[in-house]
Amino acid sequence: MRPIRPGDRGPAVAEIRRILTGLDLLPPSADDTFDTATERAVRAFQQSRGLSVDGRVGAETWRALDAARWRLGARTLYHAVPEPLCGEDVRSLQERLLEMGYDVGRADAIYGVRTSRAVAQFQREVGLTPDGTCGPHTMSALRRLGRKVVGGRPQWLRESDAIRQSGPTLVGRTVVLDPGHGGTDPGVVVPDGPLRWTEAELVHDLASRLEGRLAAVGVRVQLTRGPAPGRCLPDTERAQLANSLGADVFLSLHTDGHANPEAEGVATYHYGTDNGVTSATGERLAGLVQREIVARTGLRDCRTHAKAWDLLRLTRMPAVRVEVGYLTSPRDRERLIDPRFRDRVVEAIVAAVQRMFFPVERDVPTGSIDVSELRAVVAAGAVAD
Repeated sequence: MRPIRPGDRGPAVAEIRRILTGLDLLPPSADDTFDTATERAVRAFQQSRGLSVDGRVGAETWRALDAARWRLGARTLYHAVPEPLCGEDVRSLQERLLEMGYDVGRADAIYGVRTSRAVAQFQREVGLTPDGTCGPHTMSALRRLGRKVVGGRPQWLRESDAIRQSGPTLVGRTVVLDPGHGGTDPGVVVPDGPLRWTEAELVHDLASRLEGRLAAVGVRVQLTRGPAPGRCLPDTERAQLANSLGADVFLSLHTDGHANPEAEGVATYHYGTDNGVTSATGERLAGLVQREIVARTGLRDCRTHAKAWDLLRLTRMPAVRVEVGYLTSPRDRERLIDPRFRDRVVEAIVAAVQRMFFPVERDVPTGSIDVSELRAVVAAGAVAD
């Protein structure tokens, strides 16, 4: 869809204003103009949902607004096929079930099979018909009962245990690498004298180098796109590809851009919402990737951040998006176009992925893993086998 911008008018703007009014972000009005107050309200909504804050209503912001119409209890929730129910009420239900220790997976606002099974399990335990449908009686039972898991966040405990049981080795794991943009979308583009640097080309080179390093330690690697021109896959399809492969880790690679050439540094993003719901393993992976890149490259530390982007919300494995420097920064760009620098970034990411599968109590200091030795150990193990 074409983004709806400040200054636009019409029924679509009126509907956006109506939803924002229902969320108490705008005062009631019959106006259909995308005015300054509407832009401020859109920005506040985007900030609260972990979306990119640009004050415009594109496809992702519209989906979030459409989902935000619903409040838990306003409608009966059930597993619909082939189009599952989506909405803020579904997310609230999932978060409530997670707090109580039920396994719904990620709180992704989609009423899928896993959520239906968790509801049925809850219903069975409280003496209701276990049909997986969340209606008035189930809602009443949910309101009566409190959290029943102690000693940590239930989802963190569940995801950490799954990582622990899978073991520390990288051999046989599947990693999906997602070079951002591509096809008709070059991403950030910066002319530099007679040369023209594009985000899509740089991150594809970075992904190709990373593919080789990971393959050398026994990892199965899949890229979401090649270097040739073609259709730019939407984030939903990139997430679906990773899910269909049963990936253990998903890494989306980007460079950033800003009107201010002084903006520089690396930032890493994981799934999370404004009320603290997060992908526990995604949050840990983001921290490891961020620290390893900062330590090994000297890029400015712009820290890790929780976002509810579709790419992070819809993937069912630890997933992060890494913005490896600002292509619009002369200082960062000088580094990014150096192949040796990109190799250091690759080493940092390989080290972070390895540390992801170490038990927390056996983790090692940042910057201490020698990737070449890691490869030699794996090769030696393969010969011994």
